[in-house]
Amino acid sequence: MSLVTIGHRGVMGVEPENTLRSFVRAERAGMDAIELDLHLSKDGALAVMHDAEVDRTTDGTGPISGKTLSELRELDAGQGERVPVFEEVLDAVRSPLQAEIKDAAAARALAEVMLRRDLVDRVEVSSFHDAAVTEIARLVPGVRTVLIASRWQGDVVDRAKAAGAATLALNIRRLTLEATEQAHAEGLKVIGWVVNTQDHLRLARALRLDGATTDYPEIRRAGRFTA
Repeated sequence: MSLVTIGHRGVMGVEPENTLRSFVRAERAGMDAIELDLHLSKDGALAVMHDAEVDRTTDGTGPISGKTLSELRELDAGQGERVPVFEEVLDAVRSPLQAEIKDAAAARALAEVMLRRDLVDRVEVSSFHDAAVTEIARLVPGVRTVLIASRWQGDVVDRAKAAGAATLALNIRRLTLEATEQAHAEGLKVIGWVVNTQDHLRLARALRLDGATTDYPEIRRAGRFTA
């Protein structure tokens, strides 16, 4: 069974997360797809960053939503890297992308770029928020969507179907065979995150997952041989 490997924020285990440097390394490592996160800046730019605040991953402080793109550009995002915007990532790598959006406002901004650049085949959109998944599907006909969950109840498959998601991305530490089989029985794919150890990789295989999100390039190589 083929296991799709997705570079988590590039390959954040070895490079500054959500930077062009990290994305390029993920592509060179042969990742099947690259995951990134999107927040809107104060002036509406699709900034590529995981947290709502810049504190953890840059030398700045404060919320992304309170800073203009120009102000974000002044920050060091690690090893001299700058905070990229989504379209820069599109141009820096050619890999398929999985873009995580945080809310419906980000969905609308992403939809504009996807429609303008005809990205339905290249960009899959994910979110923890059902409403954001529903919104991007409404705005971009034919878009592939992923509902993400860390802790979930027995209705997570029903939630994914109601939101129109084709895939569930679930925390590997809580993922069970029952949940995987239920999703597969309803025609949904299942991705495990974050798969960073050999034990997690073996578990992903045992659960017959469709994909694994990882921080490390080695997981891509090991995944080709792990039974």
